Amino acid sequence: MKSKIWTALILLYIVWGSTYFGIKVAIETIPPFFHAGVRFLVSGLILVIWQKAAGSEMPTRKQWISTAIIGTLLLLGGNGLVSWAEQFIPSGIAALIIGSVPMFLVVLEAVRPGGVKPTWQAIVGLLIGFVGIFILVGPAEISGGEMNLDPFGVIALLSACLLWALGSTYSKNADLPKSTMVTTGAEMLMGSIGLFVVSLLTGELNGWNPAEVSARSLYGLLYLITIGSIVGFGSYIWLLQNAPISLVATYAYVNPIVAVLLGYWFGNEVLEPRIWLATAIIIGSVMFINRRSKPQVKKEADEVVRQES
Repeated sequence: MKSKIWTALILLYIVWGSTYFGIKVAIETIPPFFHAGVRFLVSGLILVIWQKAAGSEMPTRKQWISTAIIGTLLLLGGNGLVSWAEQFIPSGIAALIIGSVPMFLVVLEAVRPGGVKPTWQAIVGLLIGFVGIFILVGPAEISGGEMNLDPFGVIALLSACLLWALGSTYSKNADLPKSTMVTTGAEMLMGSIGLFVVSLLTGELNGWNPAEVSARSLYGLLYLITIGSIVGFGSYIWLLQNAPISLVATYAYVNPIVAVLLGYWFGNEVLEPRIWLATAIIIGSVMFINRRSKPQVKKEADEVVRQES
């Protein structure tokens, strides 16, 4: 099991770090919510059809409801808002802000009925982390940078963090299919419905001509469907069900760095000193938050073993 967990983690580290740049490329000529809807509709169909042909049990009515809730929170609220925000925000900075999701997880756990209250280390980590976010997204005159970020894009990304954390927390105890791939496919299908609805309601398709979609955007969309969705999201859902949440959350340490470097190398995105400073502060705070004493880690591991049996 250890080797499987670390293989899934490494895939998650690299794949999800690259998807931010993939989104940036795809939405160059494809509307953001519509591109995400297509991405998860195709990916979800592939997974569900494949698993049905393999004889896997399909979701019950109650499980479809659970996957609809999770799919809406993770894919519409999380991924959809990220896609929209990247019209105005560099992909590397978007990844850094989303990297603060573990901070939101700590807050949600603290306010949840019966949840675990944060330790003093977690509280210190939260305060440090929010300082890092302020350095990253605050006014250039205060943060010492030359680049002012679109405030609506920043709000969308912070909202995506909250919704992603809500979906992740809910999924830990939700009634879901036994097969990880069936769960992933069902969540993608249900999430795509919400994405298409929002795409229509926001009018982003008005005046859009599919014939003008570039080959570069199509390649980006294809990468997101195959590698980003099936491999990346599949690994994440599997890890949520098979590994301690504190270990799963470590993807937040690596993804932003991969995204920042890819945006710099291939997207000509600016790398100001404040970005590196904010990167170090945010990632450091997340690592501090996720520190666990040995008894706590063992308790989480035991819970995973019980779920396996």
